[in-house]
Amino acid sequence: MNLNLQSNDFELFGLPQRFGQDRAAIDARWKELQREAHPDRFAAQGAAAQRVAMQWSVRINEAYQRLKDPLKRAAYLCELGGAPINAENNTAMPAEFLIEQMEWREALDQAACETDLEALDEQMNRSRRETLQQIEQLLDEDPDPAAAAQQVRGLMFIERFDRDVQARFEQLGQ
Repeated sequence: MNLNLQSNDFELFGLPQRFGQDRAAIDARWKELQREAHPDRFAAQGAAAQRVAMQWSVRINEAYQRLKDPLKRAAYLCELGGAPINAENNTAMPAEFLIEQMEWREALDQAACETDLEALDEQMNRSRRETLQQIEQLLDEDPDPAAAAQQVRGLMFIERFDRDVQARFEQLGQ
């Protein structure tokens, strides 16, 4: 197994260090790496070799979880670029973003039927797509990890709100 524990996730998976990725390629590479590192392949080499293979399997799975999820991948790239997200300590967002969030919250509180929720869900999905495009621009095309980190924090708000909208759909469906 020619893997290096010091490799970042992109190096480990043999992928370019960029936000834009092909999910199918990530999935295929994960399966290859899991086959290479499967502890059963090292049974003849003893318990120590199997333990190392198990550690590699865990490391590969952690990298896969980061790489396959656009939000986690973006946060990881910001961190690699010297701009950690620090969402717990850094919640500063542009005023227009915060106003939009308050309007969404108010609309969610007032949503009386699925049609209201669907309109809100569409607005949120549009905002998610635009934010992901901005993140890709700021990470891959005009590298600015600090600006990308702010967009990632915004995407975290959007994802949290999406969970609230989905929960409200479930409440109305009962």
